[in-house]
Amino acid sequence: MTTGSGLRYDIPQHLLPADGRFGCGPSKVPASAVEALAGASRDLLGTSHRQPPVKKLVQRVREGISALFSLPGGYEVVLGNGGATAFWDAACLALIERRSQHLVFGEFSSKFASATTEAPFLEDPEVIESEPGTHPLPRASSDVDAYCLTQNETSTGVAMPLHRVGSPDQLVLVDATSGAGGLPVDLSELDGYYFSPQKCFASEGGLWLAVLSPAAIERAQRIETSDRWVPTSLSLRTAIENSRQNQTYNTPAIASLFLLAHQIEWVLGQGGLSWATERSRRSAATIYGWADQRAWASPFVAKSEERSSVVATIDLVDTIPAKEVSSILRDNGIVDTDSYRKLGRNQLRVALFPAIDPEDVAQLTRSIDWVVESLTG
Repeated sequence: MTTGSGLRYDIPQHLLPADGRFGCGPSKVPASAVEALAGASRDLLGTSHRQPPVKKLVQRVREGISALFSLPGGYEVVLGNGGATAFWDAACLALIERRSQHLVFGEFSSKFASATTEAPFLEDPEVIESEPGTHPLPRASSDVDAYCLTQNETSTGVAMPLHRVGSPDQLVLVDATSGAGGLPVDLSELDGYYFSPQKCFASEGGLWLAVLSPAAIERAQRIETSDRWVPTSLSLRTAIENSRQNQTYNTPAIASLFLLAHQIEWVLGQGGLSWATERSRRSAATIYGWADQRAWASPFVAKSEERSSVVATIDLVDTIPAKEVSSILRDNGIVDTDSYRKLGRNQLRVALFPAIDPEDVAQLTRSIDWVVESLTG
């Protein structure tokens, strides 16, 4: 493998991970899941999503999510098309009555705040912001009807604890896109826990899933029967009604549903959410411990209690260009270790999702050591 200087950098085979996919989304899809999809393709792919085979698949997903997160009574699993970005719009339309509070501490947590700011029928949100690499805390406010939190900021590798805020008539909505399935959660503390399947759930994008409390379901149904116009494709009321029938309003990506169901059932078979979170913690301990022991690397998130165990961000000293390190890794089959583009740091970003073997994370650190030694030696 060559760089711009014409030098070859071939990482020794014994240092390479068995699977070199460390992207933060789309994430690694296990080969076993793809093989299972191929085996089931005749019965599922190219068939109607309104018929029993696909509806049973959606049922597997909904029942699997219910088991994985130990849903409190009355909470429901709802599905729709479009990913978390579409859910932000749906939440603006049907879950926020007048004004929301947002915690902003990175690229993705800022986007929901922007969506509510742009909604002409909502008041400007209350925004509590902190610098990338940290997270702020919510504060009770009588002037908002929804608190909008982010469990894991994918752009920076910061995770925050989740607790109910305010009074019972105020909703707590959590973007768990890169945290759900890899971080612990108590859903009784929340009213909306929404995510996409292309991260901890080792699937493809194009879907959103939300666990909604009875209070969130009641509000969505009430708002959508008021004077507020809600397009059917973004209607939570429509999504709830269809999900109860184990289907989506529009045609879903059936392959994504199958891969999602496969990952959920694999995690449940291994021991459930506690097993998945512990597996990611092992990977996190490996990479953060490795960075702490290197003079030329350090965890970007200063406070250890705020470091994510599903997305790790590692700063390199300026004399070791992270882009060149990532490029050499990619040439050797280790892909998507680049930092988040808008953060603008000399940094590596590594997914630690449950589908990623902790031993592969250990091998990644050995490969990086070899690359850095080759560049500086």
